[in-house]
Amino acid sequence: MTSEQNKQNRFLLRNAKIYDGSGAAPFVGDVLVCDDRIIKVEANIPETDDCCVIDLQGLSLAPGFIDAHSHNDWFAIRKEPLKYFAPFIRQGITTFVAGNCGLAATGFSDDSAHKEKMGGGLFFFDNCAGPMGQVRDYLTAVDRNMPCNMAVLAGHCTARASVSGSANRPLTSEEETQMLAILEEALQQGAAGISLGLMYDPGLYAQTEELKKVALLCEKYDRPLTVHPRANSAVSMSYPELLGRSHLLRAVDELADVVSGTRTKLHYSHAIFVGRRSFKDKDEFLSIVERLRKQGVDMMFDIYNETLGVSVITVILPAWYQAMSPEERKKPFNRLKLSVLVFVSSLLLGFGFKDIQVAYIGEGYERYEGKTVHQIAQEEGLSDLNAYLMLCEKSNFKGRVNMGPYTTPEIISQFEHDPRCLYMTDAWVEDHGVQNPAIYDCFPKFLRDSLLGTGDTLPNTIHRMTGATAERFGLKERGYIRPGCFADLTVFSEEELSAAQPDQEKSFGIHKVWINGRLVMDGETLDEAALKNSGRAIGV
Repeated sequence: MTSEQNKQNRFLLRNAKIYDGSGAAPFVGDVLVCDDRIIKVEANIPETDDCCVIDLQGLSLAPGFIDAHSHNDWFAIRKEPLKYFAPFIRQGITTFVAGNCGLAATGFSDDSAHKEKMGGGLFFFDNCAGPMGQVRDYLTAVDRNMPCNMAVLAGHCTARASVSGSANRPLTSEEETQMLAILEEALQQGAAGISLGLMYDPGLYAQTEELKKVALLCEKYDRPLTVHPRANSAVSMSYPELLGRSHLLRAVDELADVVSGTRTKLHYSHAIFVGRRSFKDKDEFLSIVERLRKQGVDMMFDIYNETLGVSVITVILPAWYQAMSPEERKKPFNRLKLSVLVFVSSLLLGFGFKDIQVAYIGEGYERYEGKTVHQIAQEEGLSDLNAYLMLCEKSNFKGRVNMGPYTTPEIISQFEHDPRCLYMTDAWVEDHGVQNPAIYDCFPKFLRDSLLGTGDTLPNTIHRMTGATAERFGLKERGYIRPGCFADLTVFSEEELSAAQPDQEKSFGIHKVWINGRLVMDGETLDEAALKNSGRAIGV
């Protein structure tokens, strides 16, 4: 090995303000890295001839950020994955916990006839090296063949679809046994936990007794059970009664029943409150979290730093209407019934067509992108409802929307101070249309909130997006700046973070990123050659 090659594998970061991922106060010091590991963290490490020195005077250093809720397992197996990871790397993210909402890209029977049902209508096995049903095979395939590190959850929807497709019924005894065997095998092969998606086909058909058996698997292997609940709003299409107890709280009640009497690591995905009339449920949600923790359930939750979210266009369209033929949909009685239901639901939600922005309808309909349904209705001379139904039909009921409010800045600020809360993006790069803004600057906004005083302290904030997330999901030797840990590192400027204007469809404040000891981002430049194989698969 030449002297220059040796220097590339051994480098010294000097004079950094170090946040080590533990939540402890920062300190000024040096970090020595050899190959993919941190060797020393000290106040003043002597320079040697075989070491490349990088002076970080005036900049801060943290462990690479960990996205606690991701779907990038579907994009890690793409033949050219960098496009789907680049904006996250620019945020300082080096590692993902993927396979969330029950919709994992692995963890199914290889001979299943139902692979097309495994992405919930959101994700597909397109242009990829796969599909690979065995978690072991998936981890082997993506290891050093993707830009970032990744742990995967076993998806309940995926395993259920593997044995029964989208059958709207309880599983037979044989099917349930097969599904549970698939999930247990996934845990044995290194899955970081199991995820539920109770709003997605076929997870929405699962009954409580089935879910309890899934929770017991997580308890047995001491892995988290992450849950996209049946409802994130005061009213929803998941429950027939529009009045009475909030649907969001009914969904949390169900989770309490599922884990009752266990010591499950219950992880509530994206703590959001869709629609203005759902915001009031926030306090009771937190009370339930506290009650379950006192009962021995290790319950936590995660948030993104956005007040809107991404969904399919049919999110407010009843299943009975979608199931009708085009002729039946046009009948006056059915239109009237739908109109009344949508009107009442909108009142109870505090949410309407002015809050639904079209992200993508399909090729040839780009003129609708970025506009609300209400704006499109005015342009087309239609009622809001008829414009919405037109968009549903033009997209074959598969369009994508950005919608809100899902939360408020005040709720985000309160949750940022809660030690039970982790950080994530729940975002992915789309090939067409308007993107989810969380792909650009979600994590820098958490840092900015801290520096401006609306978030928690900066050490605690960094702990939530590094060490705490690594511990939650069993990511060994990740999430900390300590000797022996992997050299996933993010350099940022506190001054630039404080002064930045967010929501500009770009990241801010992040200067350098290392993944497994490789400098993959330096300023605005991504090292595309290094990023072809810088990421590691993380089996638990």
